Amino acid sequence: MISAITGKINQLSQSSVVIQTASGLGYEVRLKSGHLHQLRVGEEISLSCHLVVREDALELFGFPNEREKSLFLRFLAVSGVGPKTALHLLSLGSVEEIEAAISRGDTSYLTNVSGIGRKTAERIVVELKEKITSQPEAGQPGDVLSEVIDALVSLGYKRDKAREAVRGLEVKDKTTEVLLREVLRQM
Repeated sequence: MISAITGKINQLSQSSVVIQTASGLGYEVRLKSGHLHQLRVGEEISLSCHLVVREDALELFGFPNEREKSLFLRFLAVSGVGPKTALHLLSLGSVEEIEAAISRGDTSYLTNVSGIGRKTAERIVVELKEKITSQPEAGQPGDVLSEVIDALVSLGYKRDKAREAVRGLEVKDKTTEVLLREVLRQM
């Protein structure tokens, strides 16, 4: 089983990267699109990996950290979610954002992925809600951000636009009201 890989980036495509290891072998590794855009040919990279063995193929999926890999594996445990869909789910945002959406039961967030309908999103929420170990407690950043998103939606903004608006906000020691004012000024 291949669980990690280190080497130089030899090629980049829309959905994968070819990493040439010190031994000279090149491994094609599928990555989420957000991570691919940050990479350049010739740079050294280390990834945590998961090998998917199918009847007709061996596919490597790569992750910049163990938290993403862990969430990917949890997605795979859900009936109806394959490795490519799980990788697309990771492209929705940071691990914290995705876990917060699952913990609050936000199925509309999950249905932004091609191939994830309402029923599959509900299944993901039901099966993973209790397995999410880093659920934000009241007053924690994920909880405050979800309140700001909900407030923006109630003001008439689309949920996608609200999520984009709160991305990158500094939430430390700030209340929902203060953050909402900041976001409204930016919008």
